Amino acid sequence: MSKTNILTVQIEKQLRWISSVIKDTGRQLLTEYNMTPPQFVALQWISEKNGATIGELSQYMFFPFSTTSDLVDRIEERRFVKRAKDEKDKRVVRLFLLPKGLEAIHAVILKRQEYLEKKFEDFTNSEFQAFQLGLDKLYKEIQKDF
Repeated sequence: MSKTNILTVQIEKQLRWISSVIKDTGRQLLTEYNMTPPQFVALQWISEKNGATIGELSQYMFFPFSTTSDLVDRIEERRFVKRAKDEKDKRVVRLFLLPKGLEAIHAVILKRQEYLEKKFEDFTNSEFQAFQLGLDKLYKEIQKDF
């Protein structure tokens, strides 16, 4: 394995671990909202694709339709989302984020951001800028794939 490959393996592992820790930090709030991590992922996706169908959500989450439908039932009961019939095709049911769902997303993301801010306190300005530039470049390279 080349030196570049070894570094890539290390970077991938670090990014995966960092991502997991950041997610877990925000997920600590989910108990306050009586929500599971998969329910939160569904909320985030519905927020991104407001008006998505349960089928689309099912495909995104790689869950069977019945599992996704049950998940939506639970978050709808807690008034995080609502179902509404499509105006053009009444057979189609769409999912829409409600204010309580948006509040939950914002609270979790804010907790993640506060955690990161504390971790960046020990960075010098130049370290922080270099990190941000490198991360921005990686982000842009990955965006080219989508």
